[in-house]
Amino acid sequence: MNQLYAAVAVGLVGVICIMDSRMLGRLSLERPLIGATMVGIVLGDIPTALAAGATLELMSIGLINVGAAMIPDMNMGSIVATAFCILTGAGPEAALTIAVPVAAFGQAIGLAVRMVLAAFSHKTDVLIDQGKFKQALHLHIIWGNVLYALMYFVPIFLAIYAGTDLVQAIVGMIPDWVTSGLGLAGNVLTALGMALLLNIMLTKKMALFFFVGFFAASFLSINVTAVAIFAVLLALILSDIKFHDGGSQLAAQSADDYDPLEDDD
Repeated sequence: MNQLYAAVAVGLVGVICIMDSRMLGRLSLERPLIGATMVGIVLGDIPTALAAGATLELMSIGLINVGAAMIPDMNMGSIVATAFCILTGAGPEAALTIAVPVAAFGQAIGLAVRMVLAAFSHKTDVLIDQGKFKQALHLHIIWGNVLYALMYFVPIFLAIYAGTDLVQAIVGMIPDWVTSGLGLAGNVLTALGMALLLNIMLTKKMALFFFVGFFAASFLSINVTAVAIFAVLLALILSDIKFHDGGSQLAAQSADDYDPLEDDD
C-alpha cells in the first residue's frame, strides 16, 4: 500500500475522531475501538483492526478524565497502533506496546493545544465585548477546531509516513522488562475496565446469567460470539414467556374495568 495514501487516510480518520465531540455531536467516534475500526476500513484489514481496537478499548475503559486532569490520549494511540499492526502484520498484542507511548505523547500535545485555546477563549470574550461577533465566531469555532484537527493529523501523518521501519526500530530499542511491564499494566487496566462495567451492570438477578456465560466460555470450549448469540436467543425466549401472558392479562383487566354506561366527568 502506498505510504503517502496510508498516512493521509489514517490522519483523516484521526481528524474525524477528534471532531466528534466538537462538531459532530458526540457519536462515540473517540473510542479506541471505533477509531481502530475506521483505520481498518481505510487500510483494508478490518479483522486486525477489530482485534487491536478491542484490546485497547478494554484497557482504556478504566481511564477517566477527572476535572481538568487529562488522561493519556488512547484514541490517538489506538489509531497509530492499529495502523502499524496492519501495515507491519504484527499481532494485536503489539498494539499495546505502540499505543501507550503514543497516547502519552498525545496527552502532552493536548495539554499544549488547550493552553492555546484558553488564550483564544479570553480573546473571544474581548471581541464579543467590542461587538466583533464575526471575528469571535471565526476564532472560537473555526480556528479552534483547526487546531484540534492539526493536533491529530500532523502527528499521525508523520508517524505513518516516517515508515514502519523507524517505529519498529524505536519499539525494538525498548527493553524487554518495559514491554513486559506494559503488558502487565494493560492486563490490570483491562480487568479494572471490566470491573467498572460489572459494578454498574451486575445485579443479583443478572449475576446468574453472567456466571452461566462465563463458565460456558471457560469450560465448554464455546467462543464468546457463540455465547453472545445464545444469550440473545435466551433473552428473547424469556422475554416472550414473561410478557406474553402478562400483556394478555393486562388487556383483560382493562376490559373488565371499562364501563360503557359510566358518564365521563
